[in-house]
Amino acid sequence: MSATLALRSAAAASSRIRLLPSLRTPSSRAASTSSNEELDPQLNGYPQLPFVSRQHLTPHGWQDPLMRRNFGDPLHEQEEVLGMWGPDIPPVAPSTAAGHFFIAVTAFVSFGFLVRYGLLQEPPAIRREYPYGGLVTELGGLDANKARAESVEEA
Repeated sequence: MSATLALRSAAAASSRIRLLPSLRTPSSRAASTSSNEELDPQLNGYPQLPFVSRQHLTPHGWQDPLMRRNFGDPLHEQEEVLGMWGPDIPPVAPSTAAGHFFIAVTAFVSFGFLVRYGLLQEPPAIRREYPYGGLVTELGGLDANKARAESVEEA
């Protein structure tokens, strides 16, 4: 009974396996790259895979659904960037996000100017004004308010 169940589950699993043998041949390596793109000489026969993130792939039908990979699939040379644990794909285009950020900054600065110049009242009293340049001579002049120069005396 358990052997029959194991055979059925193995047959069902093998029907769901998507192996990609065409990625392992040199002819598919040339076919996987566009015609105007030169083959990378540093790959030395390794398939030059398209630059597509695994986050775009469907989550169903893989041997490892978490990483969206099958056993034996070649890894992309930049797997750490294109894998499931790489940087998230932004849901908004960078130019749109920059525009939204600019709008938010403009709204924040406009609100600040509105509060500063539109909503705040003038002080209820007139600011005090002193004659003769603001009591500079009465307070001893500008020279009396300067800091003393430091001197190092040897004992």
